Amino acid sequence: MPQESSSGPVFVVGIWRSGTSLLYALLNQHPQLSLMYESDLLLLPGLFKNGHSRKDWKQRWDFWNGGYSRHKLETKSIPDDLPSMASAIEEVCKAYADGPIWGCKSPDYYDRLEQLADIFPSARFIVIWRDPAGTCRSIVRASKKSRWFGKRGILVRALLGNREMKRGCNALVARGYQIHQLQYEELVRDPVGNMTSICNFLRIPYEPKMGSLDGADRSAIFAEDHHSQVKSEKIIAHTKRPEVLPPRMLGKIQRYVNYWRHQSSGAWPVDSKSTDTTEEPSAFEIACDTAAFGWFRAWDHLVARLYCFAPLSLLGAYRKAMNRLRSVDQQSSSVLDPSTPSTQLEPRPPL
Repeated sequence: MPQESSSGPVFVVGIWRSGTSLLYALLNQHPQLSLMYESDLLLLPGLFKNGHSRKDWKQRWDFWNGGYSRHKLETKSIPDDLPSMASAIEEVCKAYADGPIWGCKSPDYYDRLEQLADIFPSARFIVIWRDPAGTCRSIVRASKKSRWFGKRGILVRALLGNREMKRGCNALVARGYQIHQLQYEELVRDPVGNMTSICNFLRIPYEPKMGSLDGADRSAIFAEDHHSQVKSEKIIAHTKRPEVLPPRMLGKIQRYVNYWRHQSSGAWPVDSKSTDTTEEPSAFEIACDTAAFGWFRAWDHLVARLYCFAPLSLLGAYRKAMNRLRSVDQQSSSVLDPSTPSTQLEPRPPL
């Protein structure tokens, strides 16, 4: 096993609900690793233009997703004016890092692998995959506790996001970038073996604490109920649970899995469950889903631009109004169903 030390940056990427938070918590158990949790500055390029940053870029970033406050960064530790988004990402990551390896974990980078590689040519990437049906099931369950996961088009984003992330991975491999890929299902079955492989990839010695959540720092993770498992002390291998995906969605997922396996000669997706059907999506279905995916991603980009340029007072008033509405809805649900969980609203874009 290589023992020499290494340095950042490192980016951990995967589709939402595919184990990125678990992987983040285990990685940060290593004394040489200090990754940020969904800092997501890459989503806000409007804050950095023409060799300068907006005067209020730190305030807007924190309003966007609590990136500054969640990581308990010192205001004076990061310059107010930075020449580019790349310099801002490096500054905030290094300000947070205790060890030589810095970086960030974010599922929102699933379609930005090449962009990250262009910005940081020396970066290394850890990409985690999960059975697409398992990811979508987890999203549906999380939607009962988090409004963010209940937004329109989230399952289309998640399903076709696998395609975009695979394209990015293939591009990085072709360009010679350092990339390590693993399966969520294997991670929960054998955390020690998988974390040892990652340490070999990063050229650092394995740290026994990385095989467990015991004592892991999860203070930067959003305080919502759907993160309860990663905030526990045990890595839970999922047992059989009631089906939450409607038959129509299950059929769509299986058709795409069949299609992708056909295209890759059976190599990908790796851990998807096999079925008797060999049906693939029609050209019309692919076109419709691709158009829907493009629309929802365009909307995501528009929301990000609003957070870069709209008056903070207006954004704050909108968020307060939405929080009040959600609080009323939550109270009504609790009266009708006492088992309805109360959630602490996370500072993510509510649009």
